[in-house]
Amino acid sequence: MTAVRDTASERHRDKRGASVRLWRQLPFFLWLIALWMLLWGQWSWTALLAGVVAAVIVTRVFRLPPVELSGRVNLWYGAIFVLSFLGALVRGSLTVALQVLDWRRQPGAAIVAVPLRVDDDLIMTHTAVTASLIPGSLIVEADRDRRILYLHVIGVHNVHDVERQRASVWGWERRIVKAVGSRAQVERVNADAASHVAGDRR
Repeated sequence: MTAVRDTASERHRDKRGASVRLWRQLPFFLWLIALWMLLWGQWSWTALLAGVVAAVIVTRVFRLPPVELSGRVNLWYGAIFVLSFLGALVRGSLTVALQVLDWRRQPGAAIVAVPLRVDDDLIMTHTAVTASLIPGSLIVEADRDRRILYLHVIGVHNVHDVERQRASVWGWERRIVKAVGSRAQVERVNADAASHVAGDRR
């Protein structure tokens, strides 16, 4: 009788653990769908269904290592990220268009190395994808061991432009961490942002 109870208890714990893992993977699943629609540039029911199929294949068919999420989702900072991203898309498109139409000078280009503040594969991936989707910049390499993203950026003429682009990527990393990162990661990016501001004032 005790063995039967133990078996039932283990099954209950397994089901509960599976439910918790599924709930924690839900933001990643939704992000894959949104990423699919962004890559195809389509916001339709067809693109949504295709994104669901792609997300299921990626998460269930391919035997990849499990993605450990923080289990924390902040809807407020998530909304800030989405609105900031949409604004950056419009601003980036207009900036690139003006650079192309300006016949007086070349827009200039550079490879910018951006060392990230957070040691997390998922945050690094989100940051890289975000930076690549904004017109005017493209990820050309990601150094996973040293946590460095290398971007090809147009519209760079001096050191100030390089630092501005680097600060922009750090800003995206900070917004993503505040939306889906752990509390320790949030404290890390906030501390780095505060030290950066203090350094600029000096």
